[in-house]
Amino acid sequence: MKVFFDLFPVILFFIGFKLYDIFTATAIAIGATIALIVVSKVRHGKVEKMLLINGAIISVLGGITLLLNDETYIMWKPTVLYWLLAAALLISNLFFKKNLIQKMMGKMLNPPASTWNKLNLVWVIFLVALGFLNLYVAYNFSLDTWVNFKLFGVTSMMFIFMIVQTLLLKDYLIEPTDDQKKE
Repeated sequence: MKVFFDLFPVILFFIGFKLYDIFTATAIAIGATIALIVVSKVRHGKVEKMLLINGAIISVLGGITLLLNDETYIMWKPTVLYWLLAAALLISNLFFKKNLIQKMMGKMLNPPASTWNKLNLVWVIFLVALGFLNLYVAYNFSLDTWVNFKLFGVTSMMFIFMIVQTLLLKDYLIEPTDDQKKE
């Protein structure tokens, strides 16, 4: 369910683009992201930082796209998001000795510290590469191809990346307790 929640603005963006145009799709994605922030706050009493960051980026770059009537800015949105995430992972680990991947996945995995650091670095490399790939597709293919890539290509790559990680880290999986199984 969380995956659908996270993909909701992207799916609506895709539908808006296919039915109308990039500018309508951008407005829809901004509205959908803001709606998710509001729903999250009302239902859970808080909003995940990732959703807030995504909301800020899409509001700024999407807003510029709409104001200037130029799709370039919305096409940069995924790259900016990926690179900000990569920078946060790298900076927090190198300078503050906080591994954000470990913080997110620590209840599911129990590998040694060196593995957490490698996993963090792999995520940084993956996100930086994904940002460059987004720009490559944006500037070398049609707008329609970029929109398809944004939904299907990136989602597929993320899914495959996470499956490979799970397979490589399966020996470090933590068995859920009976209380966790009930949740």
